[in-house]
Amino acid sequence: MRYIPILLLIMLLFSACSLPPDKPVTRRELNLTGLYQRFEIKESPEMILNALNRNGEVILEGKRKIRGKDFPVYIKLLATSEGLEILDYDK
Repeated sequence: MRYIPILLLIMLLFSACSLPPDKPVTRRELNLTGLYQRFEIKESPEMILNALNRNGEVILEGKRKIRGKDFPVYIKLLATSEGLEILDYDK
């Protein structure tokens, strides 16, 4: 009986792993997000596409410019079945 919570926890952890997308993300889809217009990112689009198509997600460091000031952010890109999802978090 006491093993059930541990088993449920292990199942939850393994189900939360990221998976590669069903259909590969294209450069056109990446460009349609406006990622490079909204953020200053050092990584190339090819590197981002490679990571997205291999892992299904990628986390980048970047800067967001608001009223002439640079704010450092973490940018998480997720390749979902509906398309690319962009989440940004302040550092």
